[in-house]
Amino acid sequence: MKKKGRNLLAAFRQTFLTLQNMTPQAEAEAELNAASARYSYNPILRWNPQVEDYFIKAYGSLHFAQISKALTRPSCYSCIRVNTLKSTSDAVIEKLQEIMRKSGSQNDVVGINLKENKASNDIDLDMVEKQSSLQNESITKCQIPGLEYVVFVKGSGPHEIDYDYLPDKPPKEVLVSRKCAEAVLRGAQVYVPGIMACSSHVEEGDVVAVSVAVEQPFPDGGWGLGITRGTVLQGLPTDPYHFERNGLYIGQGTTMLSRAGIFRASQGIAVDMNNRVFKLPSFYDVLEGEIFLQNLPSIIAAHALDPQKGERILDMCAAPGGKTTAIAILMKDEGEVIAADRSHNKVIDIQKLAAELGLTCITTYKLDALKAVRKRNGSSDMTTLCCNKDNNDVVNQRSDSGPLGNGVSSTTIVGSNADTTFKENVSNEKANERTYTSKADIRKNTRRMRNGPGRNQSLGGRVENSKGFLPNSFDRVLLDAPCSALGLRPRLFAGEETIESLRNHGKYQRRMFDQAVQLVRPGGVLVYSTCTINPGENEALVRYALDTYKFLSLAPQHPRIGGAGLVGRCEFPDGYVEEWLRPGEEELVQRFDPSSQLDTIGFFIAKFAVGPKDNI
Repeated sequence: MKKKGRNLLAAFRQTFLTLQNMTPQAEAEAELNAASARYSYNPILRWNPQVEDYFIKAYGSLHFAQISKALTRPSCYSCIRVNTLKSTSDAVIEKLQEIMRKSGSQNDVVGINLKENKASNDIDLDMVEKQSSLQNESITKCQIPGLEYVVFVKGSGPHEIDYDYLPDKPPKEVLVSRKCAEAVLRGAQVYVPGIMACSSHVEEGDVVAVSVAVEQPFPDGGWGLGITRGTVLQGLPTDPYHFERNGLYIGQGTTMLSRAGIFRASQGIAVDMNNRVFKLPSFYDVLEGEIFLQNLPSIIAAHALDPQKGERILDMCAAPGGKTTAIAILMKDEGEVIAADRSHNKVIDIQKLAAELGLTCITTYKLDALKAVRKRNGSSDMTTLCCNKDNNDVVNQRSDSGPLGNGVSSTTIVGSNADTTFKENVSNEKANERTYTSKADIRKNTRRMRNGPGRNQSLGGRVENSKGFLPNSFDRVLLDAPCSALGLRPRLFAGEETIESLRNHGKYQRRMFDQAVQLVRPGGVLVYSTCTINPGENEALVRYALDTYKFLSLAPQHPRIGGAGLVGRCEFPDGYVEEWLRPGEEELVQRFDPSSQLDTIGFFIAKFAVGPKDNI
């Protein structure tokens, strides 16, 4: 013990003498190097320790470290799906190039490398080389057969930013929430609600460094920020959260409001981000109806379903409608696509997107995916209405609520009939202008005007409630299941997920799958997908499906650009055993690795062929 103490003392003495002998120039260089390390973007993704151990068992420590690093960064390109019913890839590329020329935006080229997976999938080698030859273009058309309507717009990063740091004079700074920062890394501006703290004496027009507040571990085992909104930042070690935001600077911007205005306003842009660590083009209000911004694996999932004209297809968890509209476009808007979601406002969002893209084959319903199957002997009361055009046994509940805020009677507005229905309502109301209005209705309308639109009227009209669908009533079903979303990027924090929560996600998805498998007819197709890297929600679900439903079999997917699935199993300390894929099954699923050179989100797709159900 004494020897150890003498060694520590000697080391301290040597360090002290070294610092004493440093020249002023060396001291200044050391301080600037420390500042350079501080004012940078080099986040470390923090996980629950048990979850981290689980993922290391699944991927290996080196591979999981690469995945964690990739998750903290956005993809360096935007993937655009062209609405082929209204435009073409060539026309969209020409329009985007013209927009970029007029705006003067310059995108540094970053390659989208498809070579890594060519040995494990069926992409043609000539196509891969052709795609690589286009890397000098900032806007390119996808060269994967069948995906020519997909356009890549390249961004760049990470960039080193000079925050004008001087010794004893740190830059003015704005500290934003983690969710705000993740949006900014994808190209958004800094809005007022996202700001947590700010330097003193910040005025409108000041240049500020933008840093991120990421959750930290609490002594009780939880996670939290530990900072009060409105805190004054000084940029010194005495600041709260000073050391925690080292390496968490996402760019530089110009304030649109003073400090007082930032914390007094309730909305609006607070910082105009004009110097970003990652530069990605914004597509807000660009070519509406002609393009849709969507991750490449999500587009592949719609292709894996292989929808055909005239078929009846169900998207069980459809919001926000990206895959729903992709399916409808692949069908040339001929057939029937049922889009269901449990959230009223999310169903409205799907309707708005379908209308924006000019799609008429999509019908939307509010429905909990856990209650998607309706029994044949189920009774219906006088408030139900069968309104499906093909007499397909869909039962929807009409809701008779009071008048809306504008005095129009509440009716269901679904799909492409929304505008017509609304106009008819207005016309009927004008024809009955002298109809007596009760005092109760006047009070309700007054409250709505004062408080804003309520949940059911927030976006204009109600949606149909479905009591479910009969078994075997769909040709194809897509179950893009709610999940832990651990594949979405950029992600700056992952500590909220525990082993227990990950298992609960898997249980929830199995219950949804049990519903989905009943709705697909024999000979049909069922596609399951998630946006997570968790094998318990991916390969373990496939194992459950194949072991539980003997009439299911994994089917090949086209196009196939994702990697193979995980084979094997995982034994947990509590004795629980999680079974994954078996040898020979791994090439029939697609796993998108965020650390691969495809540079996508983490994603998983499994396609099942449904055989005869006679022996159920």
